[in-house]
Amino acid sequence: MTSLHDRSGSTTPDTTTTPDTTASGTTRRNVLRASAVAGMGIAIAGSIDAIAGTTASASPTRAPAGYGPLVDDPKNVLALPAGFAYTVVAQAGVTKLTDGGEPTPSDTDGTACFPDRGGFVLVNNHEIGGDEPHRVPTRDGLTYDPGAGGGTTNITVDRSGKRTGEYVSVAGTHNNCAGGETPWGTWLTCEETEAKAGGALTKDHGFVFEVSPVGAENKGNSPVPLKFLGRFSHEAVAVDPRTKSIYLTEDASGPNGLLYRWEPPKGFRGRKWELKNLAETVGDTAGTLQAMRCLRGSQHVRDLSEATQPGTRYSVEWVDVPDRLAASTSTRKQLPEDRVTRARKFEGAWWGDGGAYIVSSYARLDDGSKNAHDGQIWFYEPARRQITLKTIFTVNEDPDSDGTNFDGPDNITVSPYGGVVVSEDGEGVQHLVGVTDQGKSYALARNDLNDSEFAGPTFSTDGKILFAGIQTPGYVLAITGRWRRPGTPR
Repeated sequence: MTSLHDRSGSTTPDTTTTPDTTASGTTRRNVLRASAVAGMGIAIAGSIDAIAGTTASASPTRAPAGYGPLVDDPKNVLALPAGFAYTVVAQAGVTKLTDGGEPTPSDTDGTACFPDRGGFVLVNNHEIGGDEPHRVPTRDGLTYDPGAGGGTTNITVDRSGKRTGEYVSVAGTHNNCAGGETPWGTWLTCEETEAKAGGALTKDHGFVFEVSPVGAENKGNSPVPLKFLGRFSHEAVAVDPRTKSIYLTEDASGPNGLLYRWEPPKGFRGRKWELKNLAETVGDTAGTLQAMRCLRGSQHVRDLSEATQPGTRYSVEWVDVPDRLAASTSTRKQLPEDRVTRARKFEGAWWGDGGAYIVSSYARLDDGSKNAHDGQIWFYEPARRQITLKTIFTVNEDPDSDGTNFDGPDNITVSPYGGVVVSEDGEGVQHLVGVTDQGKSYALARNDLNDSEFAGPTFSTDGKILFAGIQTPGYVLAITGRWRRPGTPR
């Protein structure tokens, strides 16, 4: 396959393309996930309530929603609707860091976009935890553990999405998966690991770090672990702008993970580096870390997979975690089973519509779940102390068929045009999936390059660009087009 970057003498290739009708010749996974069952289709809300379809009614053709059918990409990278185009902002191993000349690091993941003079800054996670070819290079004042290869880079782009620079904003962290924006204009990057010091690692990991989109501010600040947010397999966070409470997802199994809430201490105001200052002054005990317990009336809900109907609503209690640093026992194992509610693969989180959208990527009977599904999206409303099932994806019985049978939602963002956008990390065909505020799902983009997951969807602050990544080979992409409320006439 011809790379978009086979252009000598340029670190930022000419990568603008608009899909046409040429066949894509894509590569697909050929393994289906087990335990296929029938069930509900998909529905989503914040303000989104309707059911979009069921396995009985769904066909392999596109749902009449979104921006129209996807058009195969002649360059075999990204299929988009007619009238949309993409550029490659950065690519692992190809583009270069402007603060040292090393290649862009591997494994792009969770990302957020911040305004900048003349453009935007993307704070971009790198989920590096092993033998990936391009580690985040260490930098003085930015490195937590020189034995770890993960971290974040800040990518500066102009208002059209063209890359103007890229530099390290935190290094020496491990398996940086997702994270979340803060109301005070920073990014919380999360380590998806419970690894302790040993071997190449010189320090314990499994923490959250705060990163500024203003590069000069990070030295001496970003490599400080926020240990009071717990040591566990962090995935993503969502921050309540009113109370400054932080909601944290845990991607773990054996047993399945938990949803946590950090309640700040009295007097916390939510300012840049206030979390870092708490870590250095108060220490590991700052605020209170709690785990979610759901109730149906007075009945304990063991696992969120018990819910199979969109609109299912549970009341929520929060239970203090005894040892948030998990010195001897993982945080998800410290509380009795009747005091916590679990979910398989808690993944993305995003604040919007007055609450936190929370993703459970999939569930199977053999992982301890009550029912099987291929994705749920929940919405937690702090004011009501209730969590509501907004989306459920049926188990995808044929993930290699490209249609409306989406599976494995991961990162999520709220669209300025209504509804949400989620990235697929499932089997077979991989999409960016949108859901309208009428509850209709649609494919916004398709990976025509390989079977790697999408990651890090995030809109520019002016709403004109959707940035997203393909984790392998490490593309960061800028998608532009005829944005409007999806499903409305052009």
